[in-house]
Amino acid sequence: MLYFGRGSENDNLSAQDIKEGLLRHLTNLATQKSTCGAAGYNAVLFACGRVDRYAWQYYGAAMTDILPALGTHAAMTAQEIARMFGDVPQNLFRVHDWRGGLVTLGQVPSEFLSKVSEGKLDYTWPAQVDTLLVEGKFDLILSLGQVVPHEVIGMANYNKNIFVGTGGSEGINKSHFLGAVYGMERIMGRVDTPVRKVLNCASKHFAKDMPIVYVQTVVCSTPDGPITRGLFIGDDEECFRLAQN
Repeated sequence: MLYFGRGSENDNLSAQDIKEGLLRHLTNLATQKSTCGAAGYNAVLFACGRVDRYAWQYYGAAMTDILPALGTHAAMTAQEIARMFGDVPQNLFRVHDWRGGLVTLGQVPSEFLSKVSEGKLDYTWPAQVDTLLVEGKFDLILSLGQVVPHEVIGMANYNKNIFVGTGGSEGINKSHFLGAVYGMERIMGRVDTPVRKVLNCASKHFAKDMPIVYVQTVVCSTPDGPITRGLFIGDDEECFRLAQN
């Protein structure tokens, strides 16, 4: 379901526009989920520190965890956190353990991988996420990030934040190899790619009961600095597709 959507190639969202769009959704969501603020909040993100600050300002003490979705990359330093997230308390930040802190929700079958790879691969793919997303028992998991071209999956964000950003080395390595053998020149800037189809299959079959809401921004570089062209919020693929359009 799409909860909020605004954007076009000529739009220019101010910081206030972004804040109002996000908070309007969070306010509506809180009325729908009576325990939304009780169990806490989890933001999976790397690219949207400003949006995360707005969410923290809204939830206050109900925000209990922030998990930067870094995949197998090194954890953020205190200086990097401060630069990206400003005055958000650093004791809220968790480090993703991509080696041992994982839950495997299911396996995308080898037949599916063979089909999307045009017969080039036939292994299964593990749908892995950080243990915190499962054992935290959150009423709401906010996945925040920017939709930008990506050489492995076509367009970054949406469920890539979940299955790659908080995933393990096996799933990340296998998905990257899938992108490589299919051909990165056939993938860059596209939505319906083999890697995305695998992640969508995992979302549909293994993560449909997770309370994930995606907050997608679209940012454009200009001579005068970055401009936010869009903000799209939803709990399924629609917000992602609207953002990449």
